[in-house]
Amino acid sequence: MTGERRIAIAPDVSIHEDELQESFIRASGPGGQNVNKVATAVQLRFDAAASPGLPERVRQNALKLAGQRATKDGVIVIEAARFRTQEKNRADARDRLVALLARAAEPPPKPRKKTRPSKGAVERRLKEKAGRAGVKRMRGKVSAE
Repeated sequence: MTGERRIAIAPDVSIHEDELQESFIRASGPGGQNVNKVATAVQLRFDAAASPGLPERVRQNALKLAGQRATKDGVIVIEAARFRTQEKNRADARDRLVALLARAAEPPPKPRKKTRPSKGAVERRLKEKAGRAGVKRMRGKVSAE
């Protein structure tokens, strides 16, 4: 059972480690000569469209949340070049993928129920409004009556 390692996303969602494809590319930015010689940046590819471990709802949410990082074929591509070592960038890319899939696996928000103020609350508001209007009316000019 080698290669059967699973990555847990949510209680009912997990993916095989074999479904992840990593390629290493040269990173841009600081690093001196090292940046020109060593491929430390990681490009992680996950085929969400063909993944058997994702329920349909999670798959659609993940592709929607991925936005520009998702290809037309349903492959999510995450590039990690934040750190100067390959190991840290690999871990960073995997963590970001797991976070994206965990967000996609969250249950949808419950629909909002419309509420109405009670009859008593409406009456109290109108009574207070009338009282306020009376106070302001008394502040006006005194008529000759």
